[in-house]
Amino acid sequence: LLFATTTTLLPQPPQHLLTLIPPIHLSLLHCLISLFLSFSLPLLLPPSPIPEQFGRTEVIDNTLNPDFVRKFVLDFFFEEKQNLRFDAYNVDTRSSNISKHDFLGQMFCTLGEIIGSTGSRLERTLSGIPGKKCGNIIFTAEELSNCRDIATMQLCANKLDKKDFFGKSDPFLVFYRSNEDGTFTICHKTEVVKNTLNPVWQPFTIPVRALCNGDYDRTVKVDVYDWDRDGSHDFIGEFTTSYREFSRGQSQFNVYESLLCFCLVKFGLFIVIYHCLPRTQLNFTVAIDFTASNGNPSQPTSLHYMSPYQMNAYAMALKAVGEIIQDYDSDKMFPAYGFGAKLPPDGKISHVFPLNSNSENPNCVGIEGVLEAYFQSLRTVQLYGPTNFAPVINQVARCAEDVTDGSQYFVLLMITDGVISDMVQTKEAVVNAAALPMSIIIVGVGPAEFDAMEELDGDEVRVSSKGRVAERDIVQFVPFRDYIDRQGNQVLSMARLAKDVLAEIPEQLLGFMKTRDIEPRPASSTTPTTPLGLHKLRI
Repeated sequence: LLFATTTTLLPQPPQHLLTLIPPIHLSLLHCLISLFLSFSLPLLLPPSPIPEQFGRTEVIDNTLNPDFVRKFVLDFFFEEKQNLRFDAYNVDTRSSNISKHDFLGQMFCTLGEIIGSTGSRLERTLSGIPGKKCGNIIFTAEELSNCRDIATMQLCANKLDKKDFFGKSDPFLVFYRSNEDGTFTICHKTEVVKNTLNPVWQPFTIPVRALCNGDYDRTVKVDVYDWDRDGSHDFIGEFTTSYREFSRGQSQFNVYESLLCFCLVKFGLFIVIYHCLPRTQLNFTVAIDFTASNGNPSQPTSLHYMSPYQMNAYAMALKAVGEIIQDYDSDKMFPAYGFGAKLPPDGKISHVFPLNSNSENPNCVGIEGVLEAYFQSLRTVQLYGPTNFAPVINQVARCAEDVTDGSQYFVLLMITDGVISDMVQTKEAVVNAAALPMSIIIVGVGPAEFDAMEELDGDEVRVSSKGRVAERDIVQFVPFRDYIDRQGNQVLSMARLAKDVLAEIPEQLLGFMKTRDIEPRPASSTTPTTPLGLHKLRI
């Protein structure tokens, strides 16, 4: 299997709290004969149609359902779209040249789709051969680099071999982590216990990623030696185990025997630091400014102008953020609202109206569905005002109030062209929302001054209202004009915007979990949650 990814090159490498490195494990169902998988990385910028191969699996002979052992380690950036391509081949010769082998099919996806799938497990159909069923491919991903589990364990041994002529033995242990190529790397060494055949070593702690790089089933080898002053330590024996096997012995002893040694291992406390994104459902909501200051949508000077040749700033901001965050929303149903318009048929002003005109269910199917509803609303509503934020923020906050167990987190994207008219009410709404599993992204479009928006983005001074200070910084504001590429490249402009506005979401999510002492878990299948769109709208 050949493995390929696409990513948009940015001037600055992304830096944030959660930079995950998941190893991707691959399986194929109903494929053909001896095969391997290849993985490559085609770069979107600079433009090139030729992908760069990232890696290949091992070859598995004579099977229709191979389960590949080799894993691929990738840097995962929440705020970027990382496209992947996988090609499957049937091996005919020993040649490393791909063209010498039979093509069996390929599959495209994003790394976010794998990470955001239930259990970080994604199954897709291979395609690429017209009229032929190519089989399925299965991916599983596991976070490694930010695995912060810490294992505490204590070991003892009985009836070790006597190695010293004038005494017993001076035993110590050496732990080795197995590598992908079958070799071992030393990762821990215990102290020496002098003159005994029944040593009890001191308890010690070790990061799990040092022990097994976060792979709980990876082999861990433990050697027992007799210490000698000249450094020529005598080998006594060894045993192999895994972190998962160690952890099964909590509150009791695990027993390991080898030809020359007999060891007992007591596994102690292990501490799990938050690994949120793969286990927390993100709910994405959009709110768009329909105030008259945007200009007449039928005129090219309007920020809402629908050009047949390029997207307007509202559509670009929505697509940039939405296409990344949708990978973490399993149902791909997005509530979408407008504010600041007069609605037909009576011209009533609304500060939170569904773009799809369905007050009972404002959900749109995918980001393309949101864009379609946005364009349709431009044809039916009258742009008016004022620019009130509080009603939309409170609408999403009412939904977030219902799910505070860590299984869901709400992200509201607001796109606007001007100054907030209800700043007092908005600040109060933000302070209230800061106590909920919720983040707010505000993108300013157009040439207006957005100084007042900086007051909501509490990077320096936390937002306050009526003597209450927001317990978290949940607002991220950016003016879109700062990200527009001078050469007119919309793809690069969108990538820059998404990178910046989404970079704080993982840290904000973690902040909520930690303040509530919550370990994220999937929403219970037996306890239905109310979809966002089914809350009664206050229009």
